[in-house]
Amino acid sequence: MQFQDYYTTLGVSRTATADEIKRAYRKLAKEWHPDRHPPHKRKDVEDKFKAIAEAHEVLSDPEKRKRYDALGEHWRHGQDFQPPPGGGGYRQVDPEEFARMFGGRMGGGGGGGFSDFFAQMFGDMFAGGGARDGQARRRRAATGPDAEAEIEVKVGEALLGGKRSFQLRIAVPCEQCDGEGRIGSRTCPACGGLGSTQREKTVELTIPKDARDGQVLRLRGLGEAGEAGPGDLLLTLRLVPDDVYRMRDDDVEADVVVAPWDLLDGTKVDVAVPGGTATARIPAGTRPGQRLRLRNQGLPRTDGQRGDLYLVVRVGLPETLDDRQKELLRELGKGAPAVRGGAAKQ
Repeated sequence: MQFQDYYTTLGVSRTATADEIKRAYRKLAKEWHPDRHPPHKRKDVEDKFKAIAEAHEVLSDPEKRKRYDALGEHWRHGQDFQPPPGGGGYRQVDPEEFARMFGGRMGGGGGGGFSDFFAQMFGDMFAGGGARDGQARRRRAATGPDAEAEIEVKVGEALLGGKRSFQLRIAVPCEQCDGEGRIGSRTCPACGGLGSTQREKTVELTIPKDARDGQVLRLRGLGEAGEAGPGDLLLTLRLVPDDVYRMRDDDVEADVVVAPWDLLDGTKVDVAVPGGTATARIPAGTRPGQRLRLRNQGLPRTDGQRGDLYLVVRVGLPETLDDRQKELLRELGKGAPAVRGGAAKQ
């Protein structure tokens, strides 16, 4: 296995905090994710991405980082360690000499024996704790890093609520290596040493009642895989217009369609609003394109208040008309002034 300086790989100092290491990893993982690079560069990018993931795996784990800081390239309990050249091989060291080499005693009354040294360097696996220490290690294991994504939500869905399904690629522990990244002494061929693979997942999102553009939702357990479970998904909502609803600064604008004869004497229409239905009165003589305001019936704002809902009056005809009704409409148009609006030239 070729040695790499994990601190250099992540671009952090040897005194970097856990947060600094996490931030550096997330930045580099986004930059070097294979999906962000063209196919002809995929091999080099994948190697770089694996190196970044390996460095983060070690430096984000307090026990692995301690062993790495103490033993450098031989931190993996001596695997891949070659005996010194010259035929000398290994020299047998008795326990007393070993204890003196590391400044400790063999045990007994004062503590500080080489079992303590092993416990410090390699964790509790050499301290005789058994199952209890295994549980302690699992408690100290870190969850995976959080992932980030964006989803487009129609303004009408955000205003009236409901559910929205979307596809998500999530990292799951590799089944072949049980998330270890290695099978025996070899890199796992299924995950390339990352310990995780990508899987498509369908997520059904319940649109929150306070949904607004740019809002970030935390979805538990949908982030990247980790020793103690996956991290979270930070999902940013991006509101987009639909056929009826659209944003106007902090307010919402929606079309309401009425028949032309309803504009002569006025009418009332029921309008869907957050939490139910409101009745809007359209006064007699209202012109097509005119806006009617429903206060506090829009989307939530950052200050905790709701914006307004503006109804834009549009004119429409019934889907079906009999011959008599069509004839009456033609009679109405004879000699009447031309009606133009919108993109039509005045």
